[in-house]
Amino acid sequence: MSSINLLPWRDELRRERKRAFLGHLALTALLGVIALALWIYLVDLRIETQQARNGLLSREIAAMDAQVKEIHELKKRREQVLARMRVIQELQANRPDIVRVFDELVRVIPPGVYLESLSREGDNISLVGYAESNNRISAFMRSLGSSAKFQEPNLTQVTADHRLGEQGNRFDLRVKVTKPGSATEGG
Repeated sequence: MSSINLLPWRDELRRERKRAFLGHLALTALLGVIALALWIYLVDLRIETQQARNGLLSREIAAMDAQVKEIHELKKRREQVLARMRVIQELQANRPDIVRVFDELVRVIPPGVYLESLSREGDNISLVGYAESNNRISAFMRSLGSSAKFQEPNLTQVTADHRLGEQGNRFDLRVKVTKPGSATEGG
């Protein structure tokens, strides 16, 4: 029988398969390294994109915070202006009130009562004056109480003073002024 040596052919086939395997292995490793590098590049790109977005959001938030602060300042200024306007309107509305107070005061002072000083603090008026008698002071208080412009007359002090005769008195009196346009005021 003839002997055929198949070993070199098998060795050659084995070497060829080993080379092909190593080539496939190297190609797979190279593709893995490329895929890994591409994945790292894409992740870094996404991180940079997200950081850019975060930076943009931070700048926009800072701009919005500045606008909110400006809006608060504008609201505060607006409230101050409105408060000033209210004060001015109140002063404009109350301007004729002092004339009405003096007019009504002249009407309610009975004969024999003379005022020395008058001072106003808010809605309260302090009157200091002289009267010929206690009856004149009582009449003055009654006419103040029945007046539409004045309310709650309160006699704080009466002292004898003979400038206006034997029964003459010096008095201190406080009275409240009604607000303009209130229901108790007749004008």
